[in-house]
Amino acid sequence: MYRIRFHGRGGQGIKTASRILGTAFFLEGFEVQDAPRYGAERRGAPIFAYVRADHRQINERGIIHSPDLVVVADETLLGIPAAGVLQGIAQNSVILIASNQPAEALIDRYPLPGKVVTLLPAHATQSHSTLAGVACAGGAARLTGVISEESLKEAIRQELSDHGQIAVTDNIAMATAGYAQLASDSGMVVADSVGNYPLKKPDWINLPFDEARLAAPAIHTTLTSEKVKTGLWRSLRPVIDRHSCRRCSLCCQLCPEGAIHLDPQGWPEIDYEHCKGCLICQEQCPAKAIIAVAEGQPESRTGGGP
Repeated sequence: MYRIRFHGRGGQGIKTASRILGTAFFLEGFEVQDAPRYGAERRGAPIFAYVRADHRQINERGIIHSPDLVVVADETLLGIPAAGVLQGIAQNSVILIASNQPAEALIDRYPLPGKVVTLLPAHATQSHSTLAGVACAGGAARLTGVISEESLKEAIRQELSDHGQIAVTDNIAMATAGYAQLASDSGMVVADSVGNYPLKKPDWINLPFDEARLAAPAIHTTLTSEKVKTGLWRSLRPVIDRHSCRRCSLCCQLCPEGAIHLDPQGWPEIDYEHCKGCLICQEQCPAKAIIAVAEGQPESRTGGGP
């Protein structure tokens, strides 16, 4: 059985990537499971999805604890223990990371016990950030060695047909680029047998029941966890262009995390340590003075005042 786990951030198309890979497996004659798992649906929040594929009936359920392949669409997740990227990885596991850095550099920086393969990531822009996941799906398909390029393309057509021909064409181009990049590593991922999977009882935590006034506190303020740098969740960051800004304060009022405040002159300022990149401010700005810039990319406009 192939056990594959995808890790990425909300907005990178991780759920779609798992469905595309699962459909591609199905087109090759496999029994398949694919499903995402995440908490609140917020852009930039860490999420994961899993795919199981086997020629026999699949009786396993739930989280994949011992993956044969781990796909990482955003390398910054490697430095966040709560994201669980490295959970259950063994020496025979393969780790596919979308990164501009070589595998050797990542091995030196992070404790990666398995075989590491890198894939040049999709350039995340406002209109194409969701292509990051599909590029990884193409690379994962190649690493299994059992999915043809035509099955990969047909899987994208089936999964994205409702989004229009342009979206289908763009995603096929990105997936096949990832597929071609890893041609020399085809078949690196080896399916594990069902009998070798270490089944164990779930870990239960017994919590005592408190009275409602103790167990159900009411919190009516934003940024209640200031020490949690939720800005690490971002894949896109909002940037305010003061030349266009009207100082209407609407972005400050509508930010769900209270991460935008006004300076003494009324100019909005963003707390990037807690801004999660939901981009509600950009969507609601009447002056269109807020743009989205990919993390790690230079800003195309400055935030300087007039």
